[in-house]
Amino acid sequence: MKRFLALTAAVALLLSMTSCSNTEVPASEFTNVITSESTTSASAVLGTTTEVSASDTAAQTESSETEAEMVLRINDQVVQVEWEDNESVEALKELASNGTITIEMSMYGGFEQVGPIGTDLPRNDEQTTTSPGDIVLYSGDQIVVFYGSNTWAYTSLGKIQNMSEEDLTALLGASHVTLTINWD
Repeated sequence: MKRFLALTAAVALLLSMTSCSNTEVPASEFTNVITSESTTSASAVLGTTTEVSASDTAAQTESSETEAEMVLRINDQVVQVEWEDNESVEALKELASNGTITIEMSMYGGFEQVGPIGTDLPRNDEQTTTSPGDIVLYSGDQIVVFYGSNTWAYTSLGKIQNMSEEDLTALLGASHVTLTINWD
């Protein structure tokens, strides 16, 4: 009885697969399915194979790794950041890959929040006039997030996206701001 049900299911599967395909299956292939005691996959009956090459596997791994990104939260609110492509950001990413970075920030000058990273990062300071949303490295060991503007020598880390100056002031203008950076 089991053999009859397996045979019937295999024939039904084969017929449904061939009715949706432009590929003709020779009668000899039906015989192979009918006389087989084990179930045979449709790809085996049709003579098709699926191969996964090492380069496909590497691409899939790389794709899943690139899906993870460094995330900035300000007072537990995720903010979208376009990170710079420089060695300071690479060092920050490496630091964040070891665990969440939590920075207690301090308001300074009514236009920025400043906080110690806890370690020195590589720097390439340039005289810069910042704008709201800019994220910079100051003195190699402090991160600064602007909701106003200032001119000084900084290393650019990134820019907060999709937030107005008013949104940034509301988010960063408080006396107590906690910044967290981690991988998601």
